[in-house]
Amino acid sequence: MKICSRIAAGLLLWPLLCSAEPSAPPDPGLSEQVQDLKKQVLELNRDLFLLEEELLFPSNTQVSVFVSMDVGEFFALDSVKLKIDGKEVADYLYTEREVKALVRGGVQRIHIGNLRTGEHELVAFFTGKGPHGRDYKRGATMKITKALGPSYVELKIVDRTSNYRPEFAIKEW
Repeated sequence: MKICSRIAAGLLLWPLLCSAEPSAPPDPGLSEQVQDLKKQVLELNRDLFLLEEELLFPSNTQVSVFVSMDVGEFFALDSVKLKIDGKEVADYLYTEREVKALVRGGVQRIHIGNLRTGEHELVAFFTGKGPHGRDYKRGATMKITKALGPSYVELKIVDRTSNYRPEFAIKEW
């Protein structure tokens, strides 16, 4: 007590510093309650994310654009740039791991947004390494017609063995 009084002399925290008792070991039931609370917070977060997506992108105006690849022998994808009605809406740079996932059959949603009903122009630019390791940049364009309800568009990269070149296509689902 003499040490505490010398160290804390003149401080208002003296009673707190010198009278502190060792804390009790944590209650095992408390740990379970904390885990339950964490689980509830994660579930609430998921529900809020879904609600936010429904509010921001109502199904009657929603458009989703996906990228897929078939084989990938004649084209190594680096990036995709997407424009809708002349406005850039996505520009994505791929990692080697993401490209491998696309070649194995994966599909990536590159854009989700809102469009009014009617006709729209979609332009996609694909950049990467083409045949013989040369830089390769190609574009694909398509007029899509947005109707009521959600629309889904696929940007597909397909190898053509007949001419040893990649082909870039846009398909509306």
